[in-house]
Amino acid sequence: MELSPLTAITPIDGRYASKTAALREVFSEYGLIKRRVKVECAWLAALCAEPGIPECAPLSGEEQALLAAVADGFSEADAARVKEIERTTNHDVKAVEYFIKEKIAGTPLAPRSEFVHFACTSEDINNLSHALMLRDGLAALRPQMDAVAGKIAEFAHANAAVPMLAHTHGQPASPTTLGKEFAVAAARLRAAAAAAGAVAIPAKLNGAVGNFNAHLAAYPDVDWEALAEGVISSFGLKRNRLTTQIEPHDGIAELFDALARWNTILVDFDRDVWTYISMGYLKSRPVKGEVGSSTMPHKVNPIDFENSEGNLGLANAVLGHLARKLPVSRMQRDLTDSTALRNMGSGFAYMAIAAASTLKGLSKIEVNREKLAADLDGEWEVLAEPVQTVMRKAGLANPYERLKELTRGKRMTGEAMRAFVSSLELPAADKERLLALTPAAYTGMAEKLAALV
Repeated sequence: MELSPLTAITPIDGRYASKTAALREVFSEYGLIKRRVKVECAWLAALCAEPGIPECAPLSGEEQALLAAVADGFSEADAARVKEIERTTNHDVKAVEYFIKEKIAGTPLAPRSEFVHFACTSEDINNLSHALMLRDGLAALRPQMDAVAGKIAEFAHANAAVPMLAHTHGQPASPTTLGKEFAVAAARLRAAAAAAGAVAIPAKLNGAVGNFNAHLAAYPDVDWEALAEGVISSFGLKRNRLTTQIEPHDGIAELFDALARWNTILVDFDRDVWTYISMGYLKSRPVKGEVGSSTMPHKVNPIDFENSEGNLGLANAVLGHLARKLPVSRMQRDLTDSTALRNMGSGFAYMAIAAASTLKGLSKIEVNREKLAADLDGEWEVLAEPVQTVMRKAGLANPYERLKELTRGKRMTGEAMRAFVSSLELPAADKERLLALTPAAYTGMAEKLAALV
């Protein structure tokens, strides 16, 4: 059976292939091999530029261009050739080394052939390649993350003054505005995205067990730490000086935990919007031709927010496992991280699918002002809070207890609340303000706060 979006095993490359396409160049086998070739070529160039390694002569302008072409011109056909070599070597990184040697054979670079992968362990190449994949993957994902927060903030601004009955513990509480509650979500998402973007992924280029053993055996006078630092920093990465055979992956775990926090915040938002739709505060706009139920023609379901929530759970399952697993390696190295790291793209892909679904859902929601107003008008007991607070200010006896007796577990009307306020011995200005107050007007600074995102 031919591989296609219809025959793919997972929905990442099947049903949702269009939503994850931007990540293919980064997290595919092709993407990994391409970055391995780039790292190997950068290391060879650095060795050639080191005066203390005369056997690896400096590159001429022509030779620099030839080497750059191997890395920058890497194609799918090149990746296929690497996989062909791997069928013989049964070692993926060694196959990359042989591929590069094959590419430079018969060129002016050929005399430097044995300096390809010189003194390196596979993990010197892999950890840098994975770091580059994460850097590029986050760059591909971040616009979607920012678009979600931006769309939520846009909704917050548009509805900053729309009053809404808040619910704490699922019960009616002091009113807020719809826009302010959306603003909270936008601010949280932006902070979490910024935290993820600030994570530095460490890298290493220090040999079989992290001590530059082979390097010093061949060239004891070369400043290998400086050489490694130069290559790593050229990729915009930070060197970890103290490692075993592998870079311990603590930075990757930190990034995945940060991304998982963003996902958790979006789950919280998706569920709130779903609930607001269920309560009638928001409506999902029907799309011509869409069907909400195979048997109930009236249904307009909040499927986009449900889809997002489901995929965010899958993203956090992958990212959470990797964050817990990757920092653990027996003694100087075991291979459990190798197969686990190949699944990094799955976590990113589920995030991309979820973000696209939330954005689609947000594009279809409408505010049901009538329902919002009706619920506010039916909960005059929420004004027990301001009334008892003003009574405290005026020094009246037992204000909390009196409002509790008046309102707890009871339905209040505007007339009953005003009658109670009228009976109080309050300063005229305070009484006038309370008599004019309605649940819809009791929103504090909510409208102002909604503008903060």
